[in-house]
Amino acid sequence: MRVSRRKQEVFLRLLREIREEKGLRQVDVAKSLKCPQSVVSKYESGERRLDLLEVRDLCAAVGITLDEFVQRLERMLR
Repeated sequence: MRVSRRKQEVFLRLLREIREEKGLRQVDVAKSLKCPQSVVSKYESGERRLDLLEVRDLCAAVGITLDEFVQRLERMLR
């Protein structure tokens, strides 16, 4: 199944927005995830796709729940 370009763009925008709202840099998130900053950059640019467990870890790294993330994503997609 292929995700629409618009939905993917909304998802990526939300990843960046949440990180920025929390006052975090990519390097801060990467440190929390114990990965290189380039991995976070690739997530946010869409160069690398995230699975559900990675989204969950990313949410924890920025201080929100997966449920909060999904609710916000659903609002943005409407």
